[in-house]
Amino acid sequence: MSEIISQEKLRRLVGEWIPAGTRVYGPRRVKPGLVLYASLKAADELLLDGYVRPANSIKEVVFPRHEVLYSYRLEGKKISLGDPEPLSAEQIVVGARPCDAASLPILDHVFNWDYRDSFYNRRRELTTVITVACPRHDAHCFCTSVGLAPDAERGSDVLLIDLGDGSYEARCATEKGRKLLAGRTEQSSRIGRVPPGPEPKFDPSAIRSILEGNFDNPLWPELTLRCMGCGACSYSCPTCHCFDIADEGNARAGVRVKNWDACQFGLFTLHASGHNPRTKQGQRQRQRLLHKFSVYPTKFGEVLCTGCGNCTRNCPVSLGVQTVLQQAVKRIPVTNGSEAAARGA
Repeated sequence: MSEIISQEKLRRLVGEWIPAGTRVYGPRRVKPGLVLYASLKAADELLLDGYVRPANSIKEVVFPRHEVLYSYRLEGKKISLGDPEPLSAEQIVVGARPCDAASLPILDHVFNWDYRDSFYNRRRELTTVITVACPRHDAHCFCTSVGLAPDAERGSDVLLIDLGDGSYEARCATEKGRKLLAGRTEQSSRIGRVPPGPEPKFDPSAIRSILEGNFDNPLWPELTLRCMGCGACSYSCPTCHCFDIADEGNARAGVRVKNWDACQFGLFTLHASGHNPRTKQGQRQRQRLLHKFSVYPTKFGEVLCTGCGNCTRNCPVSLGVQTVLQQAVKRIPVTNGSEAAARGA
């Protein structure tokens, strides 16, 4: 037997959660042609179909763009520090794509490696994620190339699969999910079916071999010559997590904050001495790919990518993980493994 919930009942739940003080996030059409994960003020703002995926990611629910770490104030010779208000509000993400939810257990590694980030962990603890399996994909999607699928449950507390009649099969993957939907579903014999995902475009292990064996290959600047260094790929990626810590204010008072940063920015690796080890955009693109398919797997045992395609979809010059790696596979000899493996065949 399966558990079923109607779209109407799901919207009613959203309408109950919001006035109860829960922060609810979900896909919302912010303007014609643009769907974003955003805070919902009313249940009818929730968009559940009619798009491939939002242009941003749900990482900002647990890793916000701007976060105050503490405040400071100088009074005479006395310096006083103040902590921000403790995080206490429950958060629910409704309608996330599986490739977004899968980013959360990947990000858990870096925020709990040599230091446990209490801000990140508290948000993770307060957040419940309801995903909707992908009914379609576009040319930018490549989740199957990194071990995921349109109905992958990783990182989801509840996975919804459209039954085609205004209702979903609800698969509760965690105790959080079971608690959230307890008494809200109906039993049924119907099982949701998900269309096939995109054909695999490459094999991550072979890609790793290409990257590690061709660090100085002149093809990297050629492939990435048109990169503008705008950071759209990193900012809309579910797994990119670079940040900077800065003081905002003046000598008398202010706050120390954590702000998003990106390895594609020219100043990202600028040293205090004035030396910059990555002065060219091709070097920065190479670093991004090495981080995702070599450095992170070496450190944490998994690829730093969920195949969402946002990097290419949002790039003003159509660059991204998939486009660069497919060209690399075609033009750089594979040093370990077959060419067919690199292409995902």
